[in-house]
Amino acid sequence: MRKAFPIAALLAAAFVAPTVAFAQPKTIKAVMHSDLKVLDPIWTTANIVRNHGYMVWDTLFAMDEKLSPQPQMVDTWTLSPDLLTYSFTLRDGLKWHDGAPVTAEDCIASLKRWGARDSTGIKLMTFVASFEAVNDRTFRMVLKEPYGLAIDSLAKPGGSTPLMMPRRIAETDPGKQISEFIGSGPFIFKKDEWKPGEKTVYVRNPDYVPRKEPPSGLAGGKAAKVDRVEWLAIPDHMTAVNALLAGEIDYIEAPPHDLKGLLRADRNVRLEVYNTIGAQYVFRWNTLVPPFDNEKVRRAAMYAFDQASFLEGVIGDKAYYRTCDAMFVCGTPLENSAGMDGLVRGNFARSKELLREAGYDGTPIVMLHTTDIAVLTNAGPIAKDLLEKGGFKVEMVPLDFQAIVSRRLRKTPANDGGWNGFMTAWLSVDMMNPLTNSMLTASCDKANFGWPCDAEVERLRDAFARAPDASARQKIAADLQARAVAYGTHIHLGQYTLPTATRADRLSGVVVSPVPVFWNIEKK
Repeated sequence: MRKAFPIAALLAAAFVAPTVAFAQPKTIKAVMHSDLKVLDPIWTTANIVRNHGYMVWDTLFAMDEKLSPQPQMVDTWTLSPDLLTYSFTLRDGLKWHDGAPVTAEDCIASLKRWGARDSTGIKLMTFVASFEAVNDRTFRMVLKEPYGLAIDSLAKPGGSTPLMMPRRIAETDPGKQISEFIGSGPFIFKKDEWKPGEKTVYVRNPDYVPRKEPPSGLAGGKAAKVDRVEWLAIPDHMTAVNALLAGEIDYIEAPPHDLKGLLRADRNVRLEVYNTIGAQYVFRWNTLVPPFDNEKVRRAAMYAFDQASFLEGVIGDKAYYRTCDAMFVCGTPLENSAGMDGLVRGNFARSKELLREAGYDGTPIVMLHTTDIAVLTNAGPIAKDLLEKGGFKVEMVPLDFQAIVSRRLRKTPANDGGWNGFMTAWLSVDMMNPLTNSMLTASCDKANFGWPCDAEVERLRDAFARAPDASARQKIAADLQARAVAYGTHIHLGQYTLPTATRADRLSGVVVSPVPVFWNIEKK
């Protein structure tokens, strides 16, 4: 039985002057899927940092509800007949939170910093010859050769998003975190009230001028309709649910599936899926150290996993999950099942056979287990069970997510503070494209944590970037999936959606979006 922590004690730790706070009619009190401990939006691909980024900063372009890129900070833009020069003119009246105007030079510096760390940005920068400021509001991006995914890249919705910041901040070394958190977005980050483990606070930006279009996904008008948003750290899920039921908070981003019954039973609570494209489960391994430096061992794990039993164990409700062999997400233009024949079906005999062939000596793999995110708390134990049925020995190391974010960057052996594997989840909108799918980069030391190293995967990613049309991209995507599976960059383990719980008697206007956003929400 799930143990409930005392609500009053936990809320007392999370809130300052609760009587005053709850009296504020235009304050949204929300519990997000994770606590916020990293503030630099390009420093990590963690979803909570991306969510924080959208509160504070804005983007040149943004994906609408149909995943089509639309101008956001940009007013107008043109592309030269030779397909090499993009000219962007910013909307009039854009201001940073310190009152200074947003300039073309700010945007150029921001793009360069993002392009030094993000996988999509790095690829875009290989095509960029130069950036040129024409005047304070207009700049050019000049390419070496045509790149049909340039605007899509600037509208990248997840992972490390190309968020705009003042030049003096954007010129911070990409290898160092920024120390000022000034954006031009609809909310202002209150660093003086930020208390990791307790709360994160944002207040309405009075100078923000939304676009005139209605909100659509991450695009359109971003009208902040409340004065204040507080993200409260309540790590115990039962406590958070009880707080919502009691009216002490207004919003839970990702309540666990096993508590949905309690939420549905309360007529004052709305339970709704706002990220309709959902997310994808992933098992990621460290290819630098044994045993997953061996392709046969990676292949064995692919046979040991069983998508159906994994998803049933983690989610349980078939209304919220589906098995899927498509690395680039089922239901998208790039859906395919190349290379997946017989994999992730729980073939334990084949897994054990491959381990014998690889010479696996039974040394336990160190698997990091996230303990404080609802969709991952059950994932680790179930993954451990499947791997052990397939012949692996597994040492599961329980950690909170922020500790995992830090530890997964270590390249040291597993017995020296490193790791062998972990379960994670990524938004489907991040995984549906070979250039935004961070698990797919195979550029060795330059790749994402896990550091896969395969020249053919990188060649195909580059070919995808250069493909002339959608048909060519579909063919390359299938070849790419087949090669990524053969090498073993990661294991994709099906898709799920997660409803958000809100107080229906208080909140309205929540935007359907792959990223949880707080603009357009009204509070009674």
